[in-house]
Amino acid sequence: MESSHSIDPAWLAAFDATLVRYFAVDHVAAGADVAVLQRYADLSGDQAAMAFADDYELARLDWWSWGRA
Repeated sequence: MESSHSIDPAWLAAFDATLVRYFAVDHVAAGADVAVLQRYADLSGDQAAMAFADDYELARLDWWSWGRA
């Protein structure tokens, strides 16, 4: 039987991929434990990551301007 505190691995992979792409951190580096992640479980992984980043004011990467000065 699956624990009510478990996070779907596919959802978590999408969450982390979005955080890494836009903020260069995964959920561990961002300090998101299971209790925090469950607050976003009603969203898709990518939407949850962006909502989490907005709620916790993560600084978005400015990748498109790297090397331009």
